[in-house]
Amino acid sequence: MINEVEVSGIEVFAYHGCMEEEARLGGKFIVDVVVTTDFMKAAQTDELVDTIDYVRMREIVVEEMGIRSKLIEHVGYRILNRYRQEFKNMIKARIKVRKLNPPIKGAVKEVAITIEG
Repeated sequence: MINEVEVSGIEVFAYHGCMEEEARLGGKFIVDVVVTTDFMKAAQTDELVDTIDYVRMREIVVEEMGIRSKLIEHVGYRILNRYRQEFKNMIKARIKVRKLNPPIKGAVKEVAITIEG
């Protein structure tokens, strides 16, 4: 059976961006993650070890967002790779990284990338 574990709206203050001001001042990001797995064993055993730990999902996001990247594409891909390394029962994952109030001329609420694999 295919199931999903989702953690939405992970708020992080980070220093991603190509401009020097972004590296110095930082900005607010929101990350949404979905891991596809089969958690039927956990549904039967009621044991955390038999599913994807959503606390660890969030921790990995915070750790990777803490490492500066110029591009949110780069940090999103790092999160995906960490999930692949740590969650052996993961089938695939979807990571969405949103950068709020990007330094773009004009009124732009956010920019975002989504990586799935």
